[in-house]
Amino acid sequence: ETKHGNNKPFNAQKLIHNAVSNIICCLVFGHRFEYTDKQYQTILHNFNEAVRLQESIFIQVSLQYPIIIFKSEFNQNTEVKCNIDFVEMKIKEHRETLDPSSPRDYIDSFLIEMGDVSVSISGFDLKNLCACALDLFGAGTETTTTTLRWGLLYMILHPDIQSEVQAEIDAVIENMPYTNAVIHEIQRNANILPFNVVHMTHRDTTLDKYTIPKGTMIMPFLHSVLNDETMWETPHSFNPQHFLDQDGKFKKREAFLPFSTGKRVCLGEQLARMELFLFFTSLLQTFSFSAPPGEKPSLEYTMGGIRTPKPYRLCATPR
Repeated sequence: ETKHGNNKPFNAQKLIHNAVSNIICCLVFGHRFEYTDKQYQTILHNFNEAVRLQESIFIQVSLQYPIIIFKSEFNQNTEVKCNIDFVEMKIKEHRETLDPSSPRDYIDSFLIEMGDVSVSISGFDLKNLCACALDLFGAGTETTTTTLRWGLLYMILHPDIQSEVQAEIDAVIENMPYTNAVIHEIQRNANILPFNVVHMTHRDTTLDKYTIPKGTMIMPFLHSVLNDETMWETPHSFNPQHFLDQDGKFKKREAFLPFSTGKRVCLGEQLARMELFLFFTSLLQTFSFSAPPGEKPSLEYTMGGIRTPKPYRLCATPR
């Protein structure tokens, strides 16, 4: 947004949110929305409200009882109902214009898989389509947006690292190891899903000396591995060297698990990786970011469904 190139302080959250969500819109709905589209802005606002609800003490306590959460909070929430209505309308439009030989997006592909069956034990039914579309839109927007917000915050607080990333971008070094290391370190420090997402054992399971019965709800704690003092040299500091070897080449780390792991690893991992790299490098190629005069953004956060930085302002100076 060139209007912010005048170096006036502003909060970049909404701009990042718009851009990231439109990528998911293209994949799920088949088209992007203009930022001036009132309905689009309402949908984004509603998702923000849903995340905000999770920041309440009641929700934090009730994480142990997700059925209670959904029944007491979300089903009665008008914002979520509005989003459901929006997705159902999009599905209706897709059904009326569907060409099975040429799917346009996720909704088309789901409808084609459904065929003419309206209810299926396989999960391919209209109710599940609506739920999946909402999941993809919400999960694919809030997570990447939050990670980028943390990324810009760390660049403001570490101008030397920001300058080194920009130097590598300008030099167009193959594979860009330093920039890649910085993005990985942003994800490790951002730790946006410290409690992961809820899982359940599908059979009796033995883990170390513990026996976990079938049907037990479990929450793999990603925070512990991303900050493990036995796995990271400086786990409590922002240090891109965690992902660089002695020759300055990028190195993978076994304890880097922001997307979780196993069969239930984040299905959007590859998309998120591409988005983070493209957005981050494009922003730093075009602008230098700094804190407004007299302000020092804090690393304090709010913990709801996602660990997010508290609102902060920045200055974007065209390079």
